[in-house]
Amino acid sequence: MKLVNRAVSTTLDNVAWFSRIRTMNRKIHSTVSSSKPDSLRVQHPRSEDSNPEPANGACGSAETLVYTTRKKRLKQEALEPQPQQLCGLPDIEEFAFNKNTRSSSSRRSTETKIDVASSNTAGKSTETNITGTSAKTTAGNPPDNWVQVLEGIRQMRSSGDAPVDSMGCDKAGSFLPPSERRFAVLLGALLSSQTKDQVNNAAIHRLHQKGLLTPESIEKTDESTIRDLIYPVGFYARKATYMKKIAKICLEKFKGDIPSSLDDLLALPGIGPKMAHLILHIAWNDVQGICVDTHVHRICNRLGWVSRPGTKQKTSTPEETRVALQQWLPKEEWVAINPLLVGFGQTICTPLRPRCEACGVAKLCPAAFKEASSPSSKLKKSKLSKEL
Repeated sequence: MKLVNRAVSTTLDNVAWFSRIRTMNRKIHSTVSSSKPDSLRVQHPRSEDSNPEPANGACGSAETLVYTTRKKRLKQEALEPQPQQLCGLPDIEEFAFNKNTRSSSSRRSTETKIDVASSNTAGKSTETNITGTSAKTTAGNPPDNWVQVLEGIRQMRSSGDAPVDSMGCDKAGSFLPPSERRFAVLLGALLSSQTKDQVNNAAIHRLHQKGLLTPESIEKTDESTIRDLIYPVGFYARKATYMKKIAKICLEKFKGDIPSSLDDLLALPGIGPKMAHLILHIAWNDVQGICVDTHVHRICNRLGWVSRPGTKQKTSTPEETRVALQQWLPKEEWVAINPLLVGFGQTICTPLRPRCEACGVAKLCPAAFKEASSPSSKLKKSKLSKEL
């Protein structure tokens, strides 16, 4: 009997202990569930076909109450208007409004910029249109030693062995009559973008062999034929389309010739500021600005000749370089600076691994030996540091 009584008491103690633990778990579960946000609570949808009996009456009724309350809350939230979220994309009207609110301040700065540009161009309306949106520049403050640097580059370029010296855009159609040569220069400038001079010169030569250096012949030729002839210039398919459109514009608006003003040239498809100034230089002998391509842009920043307005940071685009360079470079150098720096960039001051060891102005260049260079350049740098 004692053993039976002891076993019964032990069983009752275990039942009481398990019941106490179960009650504590329910309290903890209800506390955690109430503290969680609605989106993180786990819902247990019930099937309409089966209605299982709850294991414990209190627990089952509690889960049913939570589920019913949550369902009612979702219905109420669906009926209530939702507040606007600030993290979404702005509406078109909001964007227009924000742009209009800035118009007064931006208009003042633009007027100031136009005044600066117009004073520098001495009444030339075409140049004012291009530089009118540029920021305030440091006019009259040329960089130190720029004359020595320019003369040193001229000495290094005296051999005339760069590709631009024999295959540049100014050589396109040099044997043709004036009107046809101007159109050939325009095509050469168009094809020169993102293309080496050797590839560009070969494309112009193939067009000449097929008699396609006039707007009339381009207008009558299929675009696919033009595409095959100018390949592999950069973006040859798009440039073939531009050639057809340019030929049509020249025939309809300029009597078979090319535009003679900067604005009309910029209105042609595929023609940007660099090409427009180059065409004016070569075709019409009209100097209204500096022709700044990727070589001129890179070298001027390496030499420290240009910077963004009001800062010491490098210019980010060739157009910014053109505006900054025209503020101090004498106008008699505007034409010569392009082939001079282009050839220098093709032979010595290359985009990758510049040949600083062969550069005669390395001592005056703030970027000398600071970019990736060949092992011989590193040896030259150590010798140069010892001399200094």
